[in-house]
Order: sequence, then C-alpha cells, then structure tokens
Amino acid sequence: MGHHVVMLTPDGDYDGDTFGDDLSEARAANARFLDCTFEGCGLTGLSAPRARFSDCRLEGVHGAGTDLAETSWQDCTIRGARLGAVQLYGAELRRVRFEGCKIEFLNARGARLTDVEFVDCQLVEPDFAEATMTRVRFEGGRVVTPDFGRARLKDVDLSASLVTAPRGVSGLAGARISRLQLIDLAEAFAVELDLTVVD
Repeated sequence: MGHHVVMLTPDGDYDGDTFGDDLSEARAANARFLDCTFEGCGLTGLSAPRARFSDCRLEGVHGAGTDLAETSWQDCTIRGARLGAVQLYGAELRRVRFEGCKIEFLNARGARLTDVEFVDCQLVEPDFAEATMTRVRFEGGRVVTPDFGRARLKDVDLSASLVTAPRGVSGLAGARISRLQLIDLAEAFAVELDLTVVD
C-alpha cells in the first residue's frame, strides 16, 4: 500500500492525507482536514468535536459512538458509510453528499445543512430537531422515524425517499413531499394535530 500511518491529534492540521487505518478511540478535537481521504476506517469512539473538513472523501467508514459535534463540513462526499450513534449536533454542513450510507441514531439537533444530498441512504431515527435545512435533497433510500421538531426547512425535498413515522411533523413546513407520502404521513399529521380519526 505504501501509505504512511498518520496519527490523529487534537488541533492537528492534515492536508492531502489518506487514512486507511482504524481510527477508533482517536482524539482529534479542533483538527483541520483539507483534501483528505478516509478509506474503510473504523470510527468507533472517535472524538473529533469542532473539527473542520474541507474537500474530503470518506469511503466505507464504519463504527459507532462517533463524536463529530459542532464540526464543519464543506465540499465533502461520504460513500457507503455504516455508522451508529453519531453526534453531529450543532454541526455545519455545506455542499455535502451522502451516498449509499446506513446511519442509525444520527443526532443532528440544531445542525445547519445547506446544499446537502442524501442519495440511496438509510437513516434510522435521525434527529433533525431545531436543525436549519436549506436545499437538502433525500433521493431514494429510507428515512425511518426522523424527528423534525422545531426544524426550519427551506427547499427540502423528501418526495423521492421513503419516509416513515416522522415526529415533529409541523417542523416539516417548507418541505416537498409526494402525494403518496402525504397519504402515508396522514397518521403522523393526525397525531401531531391531536385529531381523532373515526371510520
């Protein structure tokens, strides 16, 4: 392979590095990553709050309990990730594309997502409460029990994705959904509005 092992450290500066090793339990708070590639890395227990990622590619990363709170992401692609219990609250994502990812328990509370795409992803119980989402597209894939409570949405397209049992549906104001989804989501809207539905 020939790639040298790059150690992660808090406040580290990484430019053009390729990471192919297990980064589990690594500490990288406030680190800066420019034009870096992460290939198949284990991210279990990785702690990198407030890190900054620009022009980075993450391919096939996996793990659980990853702390990426208050991180910033710009012009990044994340492909084939398998992640659980990811802390992404208060994060800022700009021009980020997720493709073929399976992410369970994504905590994106209060995060700001602008020009973000989720393509053929499976998101299980993502928490977008109080998030600000602008020009965000969910295409293909599934979004299971998302929470949109008090979220602020503008030009958010859910119409090409399978969305089941959302919570905080009033936070979906500003989203685009399909007619079929409206029928699927009627139950959730009724619960939220405290409607009693009789046959």
